[in-house]
Amino acid sequence: MAIYGTALLSLCLIAGLIAGKLIGLAIGIDANVGGVGIAMLLLILISGRLQISGFMAKPTQNGVLFWSSIYIPIVVAMAASQNVRAALSGGTAAIIAGVVVVIASFAMVPLISRIGQSNDHLKSTLESASTGDDA
Repeated sequence: MAIYGTALLSLCLIAGLIAGKLIGLAIGIDANVGGVGIAMLLLILISGRLQISGFMAKPTQNGVLFWSSIYIPIVVAMAASQNVRAALSGGTAAIIAGVVVVIASFAMVPLISRIGQSNDHLKSTLESASTGDDA
């Protein structure tokens, strides 16, 4: 069952790596800039679109879910293995870019956490917050 969805994952990875390489060339860096992240976004967007339109069979959905589950730890491991010292020696642009991305990511957490919550849940949360009760 796990073999299902491998082609979709592979196509997204190839497209992401090509896009990352093109971004690197465009900004004058001989490196892949964000290719794996672009591949992850493509996988999420394409698989979601295929599920909504009904073109993805259940075994393929399970296969994509399986690969998505192991894909995130791989990306975290790849990010952890990056040479931070070399990136910081690249100049202040790397430091500024990293700080801006971290601040933007923290700012997005409350917005993302509200996605999918019903209005009733928000009302009960606000009421419990105003009365001091635990919901």
